[in-house]
Amino acid sequence: MTKPSNPSSPTPTPTMGRRSFLRKTSGAAMGLAALNVAQEAAAADAPPPQIRRYRSLGKTGLEISDIGFGSGGCRTADLVRHCYDRGINYFDTAEMYRTEGWSTGEYVEKLIGDALEDKRDKVVIASKYVAEVKHDRAHIMKQLEASLRRMRTDYVDIFLNHAVNEPERMSSPEWQEFVALAKKQGKIRFSGMSGHGGRLQECLDHVLDRDLADVILCSHNFGNDPAFYERFTKHFDMVANQKGISRLFAKARKKGVGVVVMKTQMGAKVNDLSVYQKDGADFARAAFRWVFSDPNIDAAIVSMRNKTVADNYISCSGDETFAARDHDILERYVAEMSNEYCRPGCDACTSSCPEGVPIPDVLRQRMYEERYGNPRMARQGYARLGAAASACSTCTDQACLGSCPYNLEIPKLTRATARRLATS
Repeated sequence: MTKPSNPSSPTPTPTMGRRSFLRKTSGAAMGLAALNVAQEAAAADAPPPQIRRYRSLGKTGLEISDIGFGSGGCRTADLVRHCYDRGINYFDTAEMYRTEGWSTGEYVEKLIGDALEDKRDKVVIASKYVAEVKHDRAHIMKQLEASLRRMRTDYVDIFLNHAVNEPERMSSPEWQEFVALAKKQGKIRFSGMSGHGGRLQECLDHVLDRDLADVILCSHNFGNDPAFYERFTKHFDMVANQKGISRLFAKARKKGVGVVVMKTQMGAKVNDLSVYQKDGADFARAAFRWVFSDPNIDAAIVSMRNKTVADNYISCSGDETFAARDHDILERYVAEMSNEYCRPGCDACTSSCPEGVPIPDVLRQRMYEERYGNPRMARQGYARLGAAASACSTCTDQACLGSCPYNLEIPKLTRATARRLATS
């Protein structure tokens, strides 16, 4: 039987001479090269990505870009200006963010000020401080005023109590009196809370029921919501820690409280995400589409490490139609990463440790190292936890094993984190 010829193949046939073959293969190679050059030229000539949608932030009257600038990990004012030129007008920062992690390097707030001082009336700036119950109003005001000096502004649009994991921090009379005074003096326009740790929903309910916030910022991604899993698993009890979060967003919308979300990429920051593509969709686009499928979410902030990453995120602006191909991409990511990712807002494992190891906080530092590519920040964050996971190194009881609703092997992960992040 004669093997059928492939018309697209340059394999010589008996009637094709060597010169003819070389001419044809050279022509094909030149044509392919020309095509690549044309494609690269078209990409180079394409207009840069721009923010395509702005949204009202609750009843604050602020109109903000749907994709906001998360400044954790930012190292240059030039990157801030780049994102402003692309249409971002919402910039989120905090006094604890530094260019070299949590405690060393330049204050990121200063970079924000360097980049945006002459554009102050065109942008919305949010900053944060961890105001504990023990802090009095004078202490919190001192922290705010230091932030304002670093950002070269006399006011901040939104000031959040950062990383709230207990309701008492928001209802503290000292925090409330600070907020009232700072608003009266024109140093802040709006206030609220941010949260991504344990008791997140309890804190949000507390704040919303008592009208303690103009804006809320909280972690939210497809990997936390049980509704996402309904298509491919029946084990709903395995992912119930964020069940009801959408109810809170709806409650916030009804009360006119602005809703901004973070941690939208489920830890996917430095992973090779090129494998998560399908029919023209990619991971970041799918993750943002999933977030914005909830109409009660006003905006998402995401850390932007460099201009390439920023442009990729910005290109997702205004794209809100979540399709089957997007679900397939995210489902694959969950299947491959689920047993390594500690979900913000869960906290189911904490009470399981007799030594009091702050397991979610330890594993969050692991995420900063492995997923965010920032080992310095991870080591500094781990050091701030005190003894952290040191007890895990000699633990034989392993009481935490089986306490994770996502089946994370907690002893293995905390031990590895202690070895990698503990400093001598």
